Amino acid sequence: MKDRNLYKTIWDDVSADKSLILLAGPRQSGKTTFARKILAKGFPDSVYFNWDLPTDKSRLISDPAFFDKEPRSRISSKPLVIFDELHKFRDWKNYLKGVYDRFSEEYHFLVMGSGRLEYSRKAGDSLAGRFLKFHLFPFTLAELAENRRPFQRFKENPLDGCDDNSPASTSSLFQSLWEFGGFPEPFSKGRKAFWRTWSNAYGQQIVRDDIRTVADIRNLDHLETLFALLPSRVGSMLSMNNLAGDLQVAFDSVKNWLLLFDAFYLTFRLSPWTAKITRSLVKERKLYLFNFPVIEDEGARFENLVAVELLRAVEVWNDLGLGFFSLHFLRDKEKRGVDFLLAENHIPFLVVETKAGGDTPADSLMAYQKLLNVPAVQLTRLEGVKRYFKNGTHPVLVITAHRWLASLP
Repeated sequence: MKDRNLYKTIWDDVSADKSLILLAGPRQSGKTTFARKILAKGFPDSVYFNWDLPTDKSRLISDPAFFDKEPRSRISSKPLVIFDELHKFRDWKNYLKGVYDRFSEEYHFLVMGSGRLEYSRKAGDSLAGRFLKFHLFPFTLAELAENRRPFQRFKENPLDGCDDNSPASTSSLFQSLWEFGGFPEPFSKGRKAFWRTWSNAYGQQIVRDDIRTVADIRNLDHLETLFALLPSRVGSMLSMNNLAGDLQVAFDSVKNWLLLFDAFYLTFRLSPWTAKITRSLVKERKLYLFNFPVIEDEGARFENLVAVELLRAVEVWNDLGLGFFSLHFLRDKEKRGVDFLLAENHIPFLVVETKAGGDTPADSLMAYQKLLNVPAVQLTRLEGVKRYFKNGTHPVLVITAHRWLASLP
């Protein structure tokens, strides 16, 4: 797939800059498969370590430099050491710091994980300055279609170049994502019964196995109940006070649990854009799920699917050093808003609205576009839609969602 092939082709460049690469993303999004492709690309010597395997765990604990004992095919070889799920090791950051400081000239290191790698962003981290970080997400429409616009072309005109893909093929891909989500296994199986079984096990495994390893949670039932409540909150302002009241727990408990869901890629949250917006919301955020087919409300699921596509794009642009991008939403205290705003260097460059059944621009989209003076897109589930509307100095594009999303860089 496109993102996976893209990261594979830049591996030589990034590994030349830094010998320690962190690859983060949701569990079961394809990180281990990606690592195998990296190995096949041309590492004659490699060591694979998985913290979940008892034999591997005991090797590291008894000998932190265990990989240095492995024989090499030639003396000049610079082997690749892959650490999988190492973040479950309580002292993983200090361990990697020591390994990097001692062996960075002799080895390449690829560290993969679904949780706690996000904590490496914290100031004062022992790994600061020692790594480059990349993300691998579940499949998105743009990756599956494999015919995206060049990034610079998109930046210059986000409303152009949407007809390079076959509408029939992108419509089929969109429908598969709609029903099964982008996680490789259920997407590839393409059966609803399998997705239901997988989905039930997936959430429970992360909550009861992964999160429990990093947090002292006395009542996992509360955590599971909170996660079960979240699909009905997608697309609206997330009130932690209301959630705390529903669960009969402290506000701080809900706050900390939501942070854990974010860290383990069960959820992600967007903050509101406040600059130049009179009476804008400041604290409230919107929450989305990576496994969005669990959302029953079709309008909320549609918004969530688009959110995942945009998040993937923004994170990949940042990973590749194309700029400093961020994803937000617009909302004021009168409840007028736009679903998404994309910014570069804290300057908006595009607003995006989702209206599953709408083929004319929403009033709020037109109003915010005039205020911010940026291009605007409204995405719809209706087939065969591509219409331009005049709104001041910028046009508004209303288009069938899969046609525009499939060409997103």
